[in-house]
Amino acid sequence: MIEVTDLTKRYGPHTAVDNITFSVPKGEVVGFLGPNGAGKSTTMNILTGYLSATEGDVIIDGTDILEAPEQVKRRMGYLPENPPIYGEMTVREFLNFVCRIKHVPKSEIRDRIESGLHTVGIVEVFNRRIGNLSKGYRQRVGLAQALMGNPEILILDEPTAGLDPKQIIEIRELIRKLGQDRTVLLSSHILHEVSAICKRVMIINNGRIVADGEPATIGAGIFDTSQLVLTAVADRQTTEGIVGSLSGVTRLEVLTATEEGTTELLIESERDRDLRREVFEAFSKSKVPLVGLRMKNMTLEEIFLELTSGVQEGVG
Repeated sequence: MIEVTDLTKRYGPHTAVDNITFSVPKGEVVGFLGPNGAGKSTTMNILTGYLSATEGDVIIDGTDILEAPEQVKRRMGYLPENPPIYGEMTVREFLNFVCRIKHVPKSEIRDRIESGLHTVGIVEVFNRRIGNLSKGYRQRVGLAQALMGNPEILILDEPTAGLDPKQIIEIRELIRKLGQDRTVLLSSHILHEVSAICKRVMIINNGRIVADGEPATIGAGIFDTSQLVLTAVADRQTTEGIVGSLSGVTRLEVLTATEEGTTELLIESERDRDLRREVFEAFSKSKVPLVGLRMKNMTLEEIFLELTSGVQEGVG
């Protein structure tokens, strides 16, 4: 559905997007992450035809956006970080206006607006002025305008920016619903939100894609260590003594135990070294009960910070 090849955008001597290549197949919801200035919004603006690339190609469902921009834009809905809405208009007036500029056939405008109102949940404010609506409702109106052309592709740049927790949950559920039958590229600084919505995550830093994969597995290979968390019914000295006798352990860290009378440890070993069997056997031999033993997976927040900070230990 979206094919990006060797995409580069320069502003004078500054390279905002540096030779990136990726694809998004039909029906996939992808999180596009990066710190401020990483090239995230620039890439999204190029995909929507708002900016032109310095080099590279953007193909939307087989059509080059430079060769047939209007054709491509009709198949795409875009919600920028600051929604393009007019406060002096009512919701009805604004959506009618959007349908006209998107060349929706006159006979379809009413049904298209009706569908959009119900999809984003703004039926009750249909006749109210947009400038009098809450931030959450204005964001929903912005989503509604993105849907007016019945697009197959949605590009959403920070769709929950400035919303309160309740509004964030509502918009998150709405995006999940929209992603059931559309291709969605979503940018957000709320990383647990991305994990909840997206099946795939791309991280951009300094204009380059530095990670691409499923949120649960994208951290594989980033660190040079494997991590285990164990909880034992024993004091700290006993627990550390048993673990310390094992070969392959590179670091131990005492964690805050959640149960009285237990000790919780973080155990690091070499990458791809799974010590669970050895740990279990060592505690069984010492007759010390283990009540918890699990691999520690990196959170998306940890992965993001590791890949976008100045210090990137263990990154290849």
